[in-house]
Amino acid sequence: MPRPGSGPRPAGKRLSVRRDDTVLVISGKDRGKRGKVLRVDRGRGRLVVEGVGKVYKHQKASQKILQGGIVEQENAVAACTVMVVCAACKRATRIGHMLTEDGGRVRRCVRCGASLDK
Repeated sequence: MPRPGSGPRPAGKRLSVRRDDTVLVISGKDRGKRGKVLRVDRGRGRLVVEGVGKVYKHQKASQKILQGGIVEQENAVAACTVMVVCAACKRATRIGHMLTEDGGRVRRCVRCGASLDK
């Protein structure tokens, strides 16, 4: 009998959060913190956010890492625990989509209507 979770990964989830977005954490131990998204894992629905989800790794010295010690790093957080912060109104918002004149889609702030894509 195969282990649960050992099968093929499901297709990547559609996340409205992208790298370099500013997000606000809305739940968990880091609730209220803002940070920049460093990495997005669509397959697992998780994000690495700057300054959020800090963990301490006990690093042993090796040939690559000359000095061991306790290293602080960001752990991935679930994408459902963050909201994107609009650059125009500076508030956490849901994300809507709108079509452009040339037929493309851009993300927009639901509160003020400003475009979130550069």
